[in-house]
Amino acid sequence: MSQKPMPSLLRSLTEEACCGTHLQPLQLFCDDDQVTLCSECFQSAEHKQHVVYGIQEAAEYYRKLLQETLGVLREKLEAAKSLLMEEQERMVVIQEDEQRFKDMIRTEYNMRFLLLTEELELCFLRLSVCESDLDLKDAHQNELRNFSAELNHEFQEMLQNAKCYLERIESLLLQSLKPAQITDLSSCLILRMNKTLLRFQRHITLDPDTAHPSLVLSEDLRSMRFGDIPHSVPDNPGRLDFSASVLGTESFNSGRHYWEVAVGQATQWQLGVCDCTERKDSILQASGNKFLLMGSMMGADYTFWIFPPLRKVCLGKQMFQVGVFLDCGCGQVSFYNVTEQSFIYSFSDLTFQGAVTPIFSLCVPSGGVSSDSLTVCLPQIHS
Repeated sequence: MSQKPMPSLLRSLTEEACCGTHLQPLQLFCDDDQVTLCSECFQSAEHKQHVVYGIQEAAEYYRKLLQETLGVLREKLEAAKSLLMEEQERMVVIQEDEQRFKDMIRTEYNMRFLLLTEELELCFLRLSVCESDLDLKDAHQNELRNFSAELNHEFQEMLQNAKCYLERIESLLLQSLKPAQITDLSSCLILRMNKTLLRFQRHITLDPDTAHPSLVLSEDLRSMRFGDIPHSVPDNPGRLDFSASVLGTESFNSGRHYWEVAVGQATQWQLGVCDCTERKDSILQASGNKFLLMGSMMGADYTFWIFPPLRKVCLGKQMFQVGVFLDCGCGQVSFYNVTEQSFIYSFSDLTFQGAVTPIFSLCVPSGGVSSDSLTVCLPQIHS
């Protein structure tokens, strides 16, 4: 039978009627023309070669067909409702991410504005010192110029009072006047953002008393790598037993601080800060509050995440050196791509429970052996 009944068919199947031509009951159905027939219509040449069914059989068939079609439509309606709900939930997440990103950018801008404002005030102070030096030099030059004019104008009087003038000249020559410090004009310029951050760069070393047993630290305590097998270490109260992590020796309670870490080709790593609580024995121990940037090799691609909460960060390419900026006063932790000199992510409005300490991790390698390593960069010497 045809799969698409015509409107005329639906009317024919639901109406008790007689053939308008032969005045006989309509008891048959032509599937080709989709019309009801009487027995004489069925015998006519018009329908003789067509497929014809009893009207009850046809009605039952199309009733089942309509029910099946209605069921499919209901399933599609439910699927459409489910898809609409998913899209609405996805839109809420997108809007939340958008607002979070706006807040993060606003916080980053305010931090940069504050740093640049402080840099500008420092430049103004340097200019003020230069101006003071210039004023002193000008005053001394004016004094010499006036004295020279006085000598020329009263040459005869000078000869008569030579002794007095010689004493005044000797007094001036004995004065020790330093030249104005205006040769290094670059110190009066507002430096680029990366140089502004370098003002706060600290010398960070790794604390061997907190290193995970699977880690091997370099002699200068700036690099970490996996050992072939976990080695025996003292059971210190502050030693980290999660992942393959180590704390920095330095901890901070106030001020602004910045450090850089070379991650190189490491397949998995975590960088950031954590709250530390001090026990009675004066040993700092890491608490549960950590703010991290994480990198992970997945196949041939690198993915980057921040925590908490765990959220993927979209970056254009692999990073080889990461900068971490900590502002204890503002409760802010920011991450930078040092090579590209670009901003990555910022945690803001944080409340630290204790001293804040850098934390470094190589995560857990597959198979227990890895050539991954991290190196804390030495502070750059800049003028």
